[in-house]
Amino acid sequence: MAVSAQRQGSWTLRECIDYALENNITVKQQDVARRQGEVELSTAKNSRLPDLSAQASQNWSFGRGLTSENTYSNKNTSSTSFSLGTSVPLFTGLRIPRTIELNRLNLEAATADLAKARDDVSVQVAQAYVQILYDMELRDVALRQIGIDSMHVARLTEMLRTGKASGVEVAQQEAALAQSRLTYTQADNDCRLALLSLAQLLELPSPEGFAIVRPDTAAIAVTGGAELPAPGEIYQEALAFKPEVKAETLRLKGADVNISIAKSALLPTLSLNAGLGSNYYKTSGFAAESFGRQMRNNFSQYVGLSLNVPIFNRLETRNSIRAARLSRETQELQLENVKKTLYKEIQQAYYNAVAARAQYASSREAARSNKAAFDLTSAKYEYGKANITEFNEAKNNWLKAESDLVRAKYEYMYGTSLLDFYRGKPMDF
Repeated sequence: MAVSAQRQGSWTLRECIDYALENNITVKQQDVARRQGEVELSTAKNSRLPDLSAQASQNWSFGRGLTSENTYSNKNTSSTSFSLGTSVPLFTGLRIPRTIELNRLNLEAATADLAKARDDVSVQVAQAYVQILYDMELRDVALRQIGIDSMHVARLTEMLRTGKASGVEVAQQEAALAQSRLTYTQADNDCRLALLSLAQLLELPSPEGFAIVRPDTAAIAVTGGAELPAPGEIYQEALAFKPEVKAETLRLKGADVNISIAKSALLPTLSLNAGLGSNYYKTSGFAAESFGRQMRNNFSQYVGLSLNVPIFNRLETRNSIRAARLSRETQELQLENVKKTLYKEIQQAYYNAVAARAQYASSREAARSNKAAFDLTSAKYEYGKANITEFNEAKNNWLKAESDLVRAKYEYMYGTSLLDFYRGKPMDF
């Protein structure tokens, strides 16, 4: 399906994330895993039900065999039998309820894994979105640079015609214009590649016609001085709801239940068995009652209890319990590792945001200073008080400061949004 058929106009970050969550293959795979957990839980619950099976058999015997008169004779015999039986688990050493509990925990963990996959996709989309914004801003800076250089090439060309400028100055400015156009081409290519990366992340068939909305960044100057929450504070909030922590916590509970399941093999099991059946018997050369009569006369029913008491199974149960306990230790370490990883991620995001805020503040000041310096040099150049080299140096310093400001602005936007994301807010700006 083409992009134009799916979505008209430019996409906001929220729209990109929502679309990715609906179409991303990783998210879909995790949803399939969650639904598999639902099936496994249903299977575990249904193990409480009685089973029911029907059997039918037809046998032919040749040579010496037992006749219907309970004597042996060299006669061919045939028999037909039908039976219907059921078995009801009465006590299984608590294995069934514990297995149900384990599968319920596994389903909740799979649901948390799905939420984690959705979170990961949201962050990836936000990163790709910010990269596009940054590349678009750099392309705009390069375009402004072309405009300035084009204007001065035209000016110097006219001055050369009137003898007020040299051919060297014109050649230098034309070279600067060519470099500006190359810079713009590179920035435009980077922007296209960034759009392609986001389109692929959204599982779009083609980036053609795909565009994004530039957010309003005017509020950054107002909120730039806001105090960021400390990493420890964010971490404590994140522990309460982050799906990766929840998933591993549920698996740790499941490991405890798995130990109980292993211990269930130490207890006896009791089941109720019941059934009914009948058969038809015929010996070659002997008269036999009709099929219907025999089936009625041979009809029988049974009911009974079956008790199984484990005594010694080559230490298999003991080793199963030991293996379950070791699995719990492994899961406990896994939970601890996930928590530490989360804290490291929050720390990294916090200090990146702090650095981006400081860089953004200094970049704004640098951009203002370099713009003032360029305006002054440009005015001096107009009156012949500065040469072309000084003019281009001031221009390049100003445009570099603009590029640095763009990067700092979007890094700060992304950094603060990521911190809010760790506190439970959706990725958006």
